[in-house]
Amino acid sequence: MYASCRSRLPLLACAAALVAATPAFADALIDNVQGVTLDKQGRTIRFKAMVIDKAGRVVRLVAPDEQPPKRTKKNPGPVYDWRADMKGRVLVPGMIDAHGHVIELGLQALTLDLSDTTSLEMAKAKIAAYAKGNPERQWIIGAGWNQEKWGLGRFPTAADLDGVVSDRPVYLTRADGHAAWANSAAIRAAKITAATAAPTGGRIEKTAGGAPAGVFVDAATQLFDRAVPPVSAKDRTAAFLKAQQILLGYGVTAVADMGTTIDDWMTYRRMGDIGALRVRIMSYGHGIDTTVMIGGTGPTPWLYDDRLRLEGVKIYADGALGSRGAWLKAPYADAAGNRGLGFLTDDQLQNTMSRAAMDNYQVAVHAIGDRANQQVLDAIAELSQTYKGDRRWRIEHAQVVDPADLPRFGKNGIIASMQPTHATGDRVMAEARLGEARLAGAYAWRTMLANGAVLAFGSDFPVERPDPWAGWAAAFTRTDASGQPSGGWRPQEAVTREQAWWAFTGGAAYAGFAENKFGNLAPGQKADFVIVDRDPTTAAPAELRGTQVLQTWIGGEKAWERK
Repeated sequence: MYASCRSRLPLLACAAALVAATPAFADALIDNVQGVTLDKQGRTIRFKAMVIDKAGRVVRLVAPDEQPPKRTKKNPGPVYDWRADMKGRVLVPGMIDAHGHVIELGLQALTLDLSDTTSLEMAKAKIAAYAKGNPERQWIIGAGWNQEKWGLGRFPTAADLDGVVSDRPVYLTRADGHAAWANSAAIRAAKITAATAAPTGGRIEKTAGGAPAGVFVDAATQLFDRAVPPVSAKDRTAAFLKAQQILLGYGVTAVADMGTTIDDWMTYRRMGDIGALRVRIMSYGHGIDTTVMIGGTGPTPWLYDDRLRLEGVKIYADGALGSRGAWLKAPYADAAGNRGLGFLTDDQLQNTMSRAAMDNYQVAVHAIGDRANQQVLDAIAELSQTYKGDRRWRIEHAQVVDPADLPRFGKNGIIASMQPTHATGDRVMAEARLGEARLAGAYAWRTMLANGAVLAFGSDFPVERPDPWAGWAAAFTRTDASGQPSGGWRPQEAVTREQAWWAFTGGAAYAGFAENKFGNLAPGQKADFVIVDRDPTTAAPAELRGTQVLQTWIGGEKAWERK
């Protein structure tokens, strides 16, 4: 639950460079800590206290062999307005998730969440229980199903759902957000028939007789837009508050919100207006129209004491691997003739990116398949001839890349925004979808770094849990929570512990043009940090995954505390 530090007095801040000069008197001392952070060169810095100012910024870190300033005859008054004794616990920088979906995280937690189901029968039982417990809901809405986790060998069908709920529509989004599962009542409500054509960039799964089978991939989910009841402003507020609590509980102090809608943006503004916005949000609008509607002539300024900014635009080049919507150069190994879904022509993608770039919006393009990644790389190479300067073109996911295209990620300032737990969670599916011969450029973190790309790590929540400790462990071990596979999956692409940590902190901030605000515990940076129950720099991978966040501080104020 949320906790306040003390009225308007700011609290805490962390620094990443030790300053030996005599400091000016500051407002607060975060004392008696086992502090550890990284500097910009990736070196570990340890400290025992941290000095922060009234604006919630780090003044300096106090080295283990150094004494904090004390009262003197010349300065007999209090050195600090207040002091927080952390009782020798470990303090590390706040973690940053470079790719997530804030409102979706909250909505999934507050509605029917199927992310923990491991079989179709388990999912059906959970759907039945939810429907029975919520008789007033005209539609059953939920998310999180994954037929690969179920070991089903096929997509679920409308008939599977009809046997559980037939008296009202059921509409359930897949874990990756790139497909929906609907019962017959929902299909009828959306007026979808055998004659309905899938929109460009979408696919309707069909029965042998040509009728809608119950699963709608990528753009085909838009066929339900007018039928599914919209989420109310009240529910969005509840979803945000739930999501924020989840994020702070994992020690996540800032996120890149990928695909912010107008309704999402207004929710964040309402929260900021009443002082309830604690987590920092780097926002990327859902498509160019939404982005321009929010930002007008360009990115917004930072709002609410650097809690919210519209930075850029999120564009989709293809779908997801799990629903076979990722756009591939060759057909799927487990689906002959299917190369996935390209959402835009080359000209359409370049024109959209150009429209964003001309107003200085940062461009973030979702690309999972090797053909989609090639398309985005081609567009960046072309547009970089016109749009000079520090653009930081972002490619989101970059999961399956042709090895011939990997060196291109080191050009034109490209950010590779990737999710370590996707590799450990997807590996069996990826092998089936691609075949061994096409895995050389898959989830290639080390190669990305070696080629000069900037890595920014996240989770893609709610597709995966927004757990940076699990992501950190996955990044340098290439194993899952069970330690499988032994030795790591394609271990040659593991990064070091420090490289992974930076990608979840300084790298993620850099990816959102926020490196001068937060992401690094150093003088002048916002004092965003967490108190944890173990030293993550020395913990074994299994122990790192089990890290418990005890307190989360943002801008020198306690935002969350474990009860």
